[in-house]
Amino acid sequence: MARSVLALLLLPLAAMEASAQDTAAAGGCAGEAFSANRAYAACSDLPRLGASLHWTYDRGAGELSVAFVAAPSAPGGWVAWGLNPAGDGMAGAQALVAVPSSSGGGGAWDVRTYNISGYGLGEPGPIAFPASDLAAELGAEGRVRVFGRLSMASYGGAGVLNQVWQVGPAVTYGVPAPHAMAGDNLAAKAKLDLLTKTTTAAASDAGGDTVAKKRNIHGVLNAVSWGILLPMGAIFARYLKTFRSADPAWFYLHVSCQLIGYGVGVSGWATGINLGNMSNGITYTLHRNIGIIVFALGTLQIFALFLRPKKEHKYRLYWNMYHHSVGYTVIILGITNIFKGMTILGVEQRWKTAYVAVLCLLGVTAVILEAVTWSMVVKRRKAESKTFNNASNGHLPRHV
Repeated sequence: MARSVLALLLLPLAAMEASAQDTAAAGGCAGEAFSANRAYAACSDLPRLGASLHWTYDRGAGELSVAFVAAPSAPGGWVAWGLNPAGDGMAGAQALVAVPSSSGGGGAWDVRTYNISGYGLGEPGPIAFPASDLAAELGAEGRVRVFGRLSMASYGGAGVLNQVWQVGPAVTYGVPAPHAMAGDNLAAKAKLDLLTKTTTAAASDAGGDTVAKKRNIHGVLNAVSWGILLPMGAIFARYLKTFRSADPAWFYLHVSCQLIGYGVGVSGWATGINLGNMSNGITYTLHRNIGIIVFALGTLQIFALFLRPKKEHKYRLYWNMYHHSVGYTVIILGITNIFKGMTILGVEQRWKTAYVAVLCLLGVTAVILEAVTWSMVVKRRKAESKTFNNASNGHLPRHV
């Protein structure tokens, strides 16, 4: 029966993992490597002009880090990428334009920002999304890489944006020459979905990179371990031991859930550490700190099993108090951190709903068992009290 319940509870998470793996299949952009240890959570091969986009979206901070890669249409030409909050074309785009440096020489590049109001670039100036960390470099096969960080706080946290990109010929006296009017140039636009880490367009199916896949695996492992298996183990320990026929089965169920949950949780924690090492400059401080606390307390619980006094030992009461308080703390912090992780990943609402449904199922089960076990405890105390009173009056209890 326990296996059936476990399978039922894990089914939504298994489906979530399968979906995450489908959406995180790596495209050709996944092999791109950048200087200064730059790394991004997702990438997509754009459908036109041989371009690609890499990005990391910190939804909590409202910051979008991007790396746009494309080859100019001619030697000494320029490349551009931008977001358009007003439409899906060039007019209204907030663009980053990389041009060969007029002063540095030796392959140096400058990045300028343009608030494009019509069908020409106009003059460089501030854009609607405050930009920082702007840089560009010439990479392999003549492809220019444009880097930047955009503040999206004023955009209201919307997940789907209009993006445009372009490549052009030579730059004369610092002014980019007009780009070609061929079909690919005019069709260089798409939707950028930050929350699901994919870029969509009519002519292409885009995907994420291996970092996105690892983030999904990290989330699923931790949801299953700290968020499902450990609460199940606590339910077994608190309620099943009330039933005398379940002794000592409840203990083995409890220990099995906790050990398996801890093992899966260690894998999820290790994946998180690896993701942190791969994502320089990207830190989710609160999520990381809670994860460290949960892992430390969970490890402490495992070692405490080897120091558990016998039932009749005078210190057993204090050990029980410690064990219960630390165990419930791990469960509460673990569930809290799972929801924080879902927010960071930007998972679809249906997966949040599925996990909430699992928690509700566990909660309803706990409430029902709480009522049943208290009823049994009260009946036993009444029976023991009646037996004690009969014995104290010199009467033996009746036997049916």
